[in-house]
Amino acid sequence: MSSPDWARPVVYFSIQAVDQQKQRAFYSQLFNWDIPEGSFMRIPAGPGSPENGISGHISSGPTPGFNIYVQVRDLQESLVRAIDLGGAQVSEPFQIPGGAMIAGITDPEGNSLTLVQQ
Repeated sequence: MSSPDWARPVVYFSIQAVDQQKQRAFYSQLFNWDIPEGSFMRIPAGPGSPENGISGHISSGPTPGFNIYVQVRDLQESLVRAIDLGGAQVSEPFQIPGGAMIAGITDPEGNSLTLVQQ
């Protein structure tokens, strides 16, 4: 017998910025986030966040945008389900060295998100 289904939590986020420094200043001042300098500006969950709070980063890119990372039990099954529901796979599964397996999809309107199998 399979276990009951469960809600897929958002486990990470990213902000793609044309002007990383401008975005860093905005989010640092708006939310009091401690965002270090560098090409990969990691944003920690911070004090006061919910238990196992999510973290994120700001990276440079040609267009602005957001991406959320949603944890799933089975990456391949979730990719098939996303396509069946009208989404699209935009990147092949990738094993982060020492970390999770991820793959990129879009929803039916083209919004990007990343599936994460821990």
